[in-house]
Amino acid sequence: MFKEIKYLIFISIICLFIFLISRYYFSDTNKKNSYRSLNNINEKINIYVKKLPILEDDTKNIIEYVEQSNNQKKKKFNFWKLLDSNE
Repeated sequence: MFKEIKYLIFISIICLFIFLISRYYFSDTNKKNSYRSLNNINEKINIYVKKLPILEDDTKNIIEYVEQSNNQKKKKFNFWKLLDSNE
Protein backbone atom coordinates (compact mmCIF):
# COMPACT_ATOMS: atom_id res chain seq x y z
CA MET A 1 0.00 0.00 0.00
CA PHE A 2 2.77 2.40 0.90
CA LYS A 3 4.53 1.65 -2.38
CA GLU A 4 1.49 2.65 -4.46
CA ILE A 5 1.09 5.91 -2.55
CA LYS A 6 4.75 6.67 -3.09
CA TYR A 7 4.42 6.13 -6.87
CA LEU A 8 1.28 8.26 -6.95
CA ILE A 9 3.11 11.11 -5.23
CA PHE A 10 6.06 10.82 -7.64
CA ILE A 11 3.80 10.87 -10.68
CA SER A 12 1.81 13.81 -9.36
CA ILE A 13 5.01 15.80 -8.67
CA ILE A 14 6.32 15.10 -12.17
CA CYS A 15 3.00 16.11 -13.76
CA LEU A 16 2.87 19.28 -11.67
CA PHE A 17 6.43 20.14 -12.67
CA ILE A 18 5.71 19.65 -16.38
CA PHE A 19 2.51 21.67 -16.12
CA LEU A 20 4.18 24.62 -14.37
CA ILE A 21 7.15 24.65 -16.72
CA SER A 22 4.97 24.59 -19.82
CA ARG A 23 2.69 27.27 -18.37
CA TYR A 24 5.65 29.58 -17.81
CA TYR A 25 7.30 28.77 -21.13
CA PHE A 26 4.18 29.56 -23.17
CA SER A 27 3.22 32.65 -21.17
CA ASP A 28 3.13 36.08 -22.74
CA THR A 29 5.62 37.53 -20.30
CA ASN A 30 8.22 34.96 -21.25
CA LYS A 31 7.66 35.62 -24.96
CA LYS A 32 8.01 39.37 -24.42
CA ASN A 33 11.18 38.96 -22.38
CA SER A 34 12.76 36.67 -24.94
CA TYR A 35 11.89 39.05 -27.77
CA ARG A 36 13.31 41.98 -25.82
CA SER A 37 16.55 40.16 -25.13
CA LEU A 38 16.93 39.26 -28.80
CA ASN A 39 16.24 42.84 -29.76
CA ASN A 40 18.85 44.09 -27.27
CA ILE A 41 21.41 41.70 -28.68
CA ASN A 42 20.77 43.01 -32.20
CA GLU A 43 21.16 46.58 -31.01
CA LYS A 44 24.44 45.76 -29.29
CA ILE A 45 25.73 44.11 -32.44
CA ASN A 46 24.80 47.16 -34.53
CA ILE A 47 26.57 49.49 -32.10
CA TYR A 48 29.66 47.29 -32.12
CA VAL A 49 29.70 47.14 -35.93
CA LYS A 50 29.65 50.93 -36.15
CA LYS A 51 32.73 51.14 -33.90
CA LEU A 52 34.81 48.69 -35.93
CA PRO A 53 37.70 50.29 -37.79
CA ILE A 54 37.91 49.82 -41.53
CA LEU A 55 41.30 48.61 -42.69
CA GLU A 56 42.80 49.76 -45.96
CA ASP A 57 43.45 47.30 -48.71
CA ASP A 58 47.21 46.83 -49.06
CA THR A 59 47.21 43.83 -51.39
CA LYS A 60 47.28 45.65 -54.70
CA ASN A 61 49.89 44.48 -57.20
CA ILE A 62 51.20 41.79 -54.88
CA ILE A 63 50.97 38.91 -57.32
CA GLU A 64 53.80 38.63 -59.81
CA TYR A 65 53.09 36.48 -62.79
CA VAL A 66 55.89 34.32 -64.12
CA GLU A 67 55.71 33.19 -67.70
CA GLN A 68 56.55 29.57 -68.23
CA SER A 69 57.44 28.18 -71.55
CA ASN A 70 56.00 24.87 -72.63
CA ASN A 71 58.92 24.19 -74.94
CA GLN A 72 61.10 22.67 -72.29
CA LYS A 73 61.85 19.06 -72.94
CA LYS A 74 60.79 16.91 -70.10
CA LYS A 75 62.26 13.53 -69.69
CA LYS A 76 59.55 10.91 -69.65
CA PHE A 77 60.07 8.15 -67.18
CA ASN A 78 58.61 4.77 -67.68
CA PHE A 79 58.42 2.76 -64.53
CA TRP A 80 58.71 -0.66 -66.15
CA LYS A 81 61.72 0.32 -68.20
CA LEU A 82 63.47 1.56 -65.10
CA LEU A 83 62.92 -1.80 -63.43
CA ASP A 84 64.19 -3.69 -66.47
CA SER A 85 67.34 -1.59 -66.74
CA ASN A 86 68.36 -2.27 -63.13
CA GLU A 87 68.58 -6.01 -63.68
